[in-house]
Parts: sequence; C-alpha cells; structure tokens
Amino acid sequence: MSDDLSQKNHGFATTPATIRLGDLEVSRLGYGAMRLPGKDVWGEPEDPARARAVLRRVIELGINFIDTAWFYGPHVANRLIAEALHPYPKDLVIATKLGGRRTPDKGWAPFVRPEELRQGCEEDLRTLRLERCDVTHLRYMVGSGVPFRESLDALIELQKEGKIRHIALSNVGTAELLDALERTPIVAVQNLYNVAGGLAGLATAGHVPAEPPDAVLAACEARGIAYLPFFPLANGDLGKGHPALDATAARHGATPAQLAIAWLLARSPVMLPIPGTSSLAHLEENWAARTIALSQAEVEALAREARAGG
Repeated sequence: MSDDLSQKNHGFATTPATIRLGDLEVSRLGYGAMRLPGKDVWGEPEDPARARAVLRRVIELGINFIDTAWFYGPHVANRLIAEALHPYPKDLVIATKLGGRRTPDKGWAPFVRPEELRQGCEEDLRTLRLERCDVTHLRYMVGSGVPFRESLDALIELQKEGKIRHIALSNVGTAELLDALERTPIVAVQNLYNVAGGLAGLATAGHVPAEPPDAVLAACEARGIAYLPFFPLANGDLGKGHPALDATAARHGATPAQLAIAWLLARSPVMLPIPGTSSLAHLEENWAARTIALSQAEVEALAREARAGG
C-alpha cells in the first residue's frame, strides 16, 4: 500500500483499511453513484451543482472507489462523475456495471446479450470519458433467457480488447461465481447484503439468487475476492423493527445507518460497502462510520437479527 493511500485511509476502526481488486488497491469504504440522478434513479437531480459537490467531497475525504453504471439516469450519474472529477485522480478506481437497462416507465430490464453488453460498455466509456474501465461487473438477472456463460464470454472478449481491466460479477450465486472462476479471474462480487437481513429493501424482487447471501460471501472470503454489498443501508428500511441495531447505535452515539456500515466493515475483511447519497451531510456521516469499533458480541447479535429478518 502506498503512503498516500495509507494517509487517506486513516481512522478505520476495523482492519484492513484497504482491499485489493486485482492489481488495484482501494479504501474499504467506497461511494455508490446510484443516488446522484433524480427520483427513482431517473433523469437529472434537483440540484446538479450539489451532486458535483458531493463527488468532489468524496475525493477530499480520501474515498478512492466509486461504483456507477451507465443506466443510472440513464447516463446521468456517469456524466456527473466526469463533470466533477475528470481528469481523474491517479488512484481513483471507478467500477461500472453491465447487464441492465431502463425502460420508459422507469423500470429495470435485463440487457445481457453480448451485443447489449458491448453497447453498455461503450456507453460507460463514452460518458465517463475513459479509454478503459477499471472494474466492470456483469450484473446477471435470473430469467433473462441468456446463458450465464454467454454473457460472461462477452465481457472476457471486451477485456481482451482492452476496454475492461478487471471483470467482476453482480447478482450471482456461488454456482455462477465458481463457473466464472474456471474461465477468468474475478476481482469482486456485488450482491445484496445488509444488516436488515434477507431481501429487505430490494426493489427488483425476483432478480436475486435464492441462495442465502452468506453463502456467496463465504465463497468470496475463501478466495480473497472483494464483496460489495448493494443496498448496504437496506434502501432506507433500517428504522423498522431492528431493536438490536437501534440499541447498538444508541450505545455508540451513532445513527442506524452508521451502524449498518460499521457492521458491514466488521462482518468480513473482504466487505467493501458502497453507500450512496446525494447529500453532503449524509456523505460525511457515512464516512464517519468507519471509526465505530464494534465488539464481536455486537457483530454477532446484529448478524442474528439480520438472519431472523431474512
């Protein structure tokens, strides 16, 4: 780890403070760009200047991992990132996702055919002003009608062409992960995981593998693969029926959202939370969560509540 990165990642109560994605090393608390566009992840934000200010503050805090996708907006999140941060800091890692698209009714649909994945990759490169994406997740949707290997092979081909540096997966079970690892290195998995447990807060019901989230996490831990929990704050559902979370937050003088992030960091050394927000205040609050030291008993109590919530 470089001296610059060490300085940027000071203050983590839980080790390690950084995590590797192939040959890249990033802070183990990133930023998700899904909240940058307008309501329902659609269109322009109410205050584009504020959105750009949030992105600039992300870098000032020492966060050097941003997760985004061309279909956030669509195109809005990527464009705001480029407007605020390009030319990018040399240590900033931008992760993208392919495999989804937006429908005119603001819905979400699969976009996993090889030609669709190629189109999505080109959109990411164009809107982010990049020649190559650092990390690209294949977001696989159950019931898409496209074999998983067909979609994966499309990303492998894009990697061979130099358009993708590292391949990652999203929305997969252990079977897909192990299958992918037989064909290519995988640096990260981005799946649903939060302290609310189970499928709490998921807007796209039916698109998540039926397998318990802990099974995929265990597979990642065994192989040193980063695990990015999406909906890390349970889509705003934390304040509903989680007494252990509320009590632990009160003991630490923290918000439930901060405890949710601290728990993820303590839950596994491969966990890389990416909470998103369009608020400067919430960004600062989320970043401060890295300083909360949870006891093993607290981590286990919250895990039991999460499992019960599933």
